[in-house]
Formats: sequence, structure tokens, C-alpha cells
Amino acid sequence: MKNAIEWFDIPSSDFQRALEFYSTILGEPLQVRDYQGQKLGFFPMDPKGDVGGDLVPPGPDNAPSGKGTRVYLNCDGRLDEVLARVKPAGGKIVRPKFSIPDADLAIIQDTEGNIVGLSSTKRQ
Repeated sequence: MKNAIEWFDIPSSDFQRALEFYSTILGEPLQVRDYQGQKLGFFPMDPKGDVGGDLVPPGPDNAPSGKGTRVYLNCDGRLDEVLARVKPAGGKIVRPKFSIPDADLAIIQDTEGNIVGLSSTKRQ
């Protein structure tokens, strides 16, 4: 097993608002595509990579939550600029940038109430 994580879904209560939030803070648009009759917002990913994820619209089987599993988005070399866009985009910084031995991290809350981590192994 190369990676423990293969795919992630981040639920939304307002798909368009969440799409704009993540596109704004990451500085590149999520790609919206229909998949099995549902619009999904795909996070930037290497097509040959092993890990990817999407933003999912409201549904009976998913709901935003500030509790539970936490996903960390890759912000290598640009954590400070991503963090600077969180509040203007409507989110909150739950824990400002902090360091662990191998990375700088931060914890944010998105516009939907999800708690999401940001990670950069490239120190700034």
C-alpha cells in the first residue's frame, strides 16, 4: 500500500458557496463535472497521482461537520497565501500556522462548517 488515503469527499450544504470558497483559498478553480447525475467539484490533482478528492453537494448521505475525520489539503510552499485568503472567502482560521517536525500546518473551518487541515512540507 503506497498511501493510506486514496480519495476524500468534503460535504457541502451550499455547493456553489463551498466551490467558491475552495477555489478562492487554493487560488485555482475546482473542476465541476457531472458524475452519475450529480455535480461534483474536483480538487486539483495529478492525473497520475494516487490521491484525489471532491466537493459534494448536499444529500441524504452527507452533511458538513466540524467533528470527525479531518482532511489535510496540500498547500506546499504557499500555506501563508492560502491562509490569507480564508477569512476574505468566508471561512475561519481555527488554529493558525504551527510546525511539526516534517511540515507546517493550519486548521480552518470552511463556509459549510467542515474543519479542514492545510499542510506544507515546504517551509516558508
